[in-house]
Amino acid sequence: MLHVINKSPFERNSLASCLRTIKEGASVLLIEDGVLGALEGTAVSGKVREAMENVKFYALQSDLETRGVSDKLMKGIECIDFGGFVDLTADHDLVQSWL
Repeated sequence: MLHVINKSPFERNSLASCLRTIKEGASVLLIEDGVLGALEGTAVSGKVREAMENVKFYALQSDLETRGVSDKLMKGIECIDFGGFVDLTADHDLVQSWL
């Protein structure tokens, strides 16, 4: 399953809820303000790093650049472009968007 999160983890609990329920082998795509969950040294980075042991994380490069945080990306999170976004969606049987 691909989980898509577009809300900041500092304004909504979408990322925290996702991390509580996510299954091993799933993928998480962070887009829009959701990319803030991919940053090193934040209040949520420890939980994301822990989840990365069983789950693959991706962040949309253009959203990182728009917010000026590309250089703060947590190690192990893969940056993708819109083509990669489409590929991820096609590669997963189910897509869950967290609001």
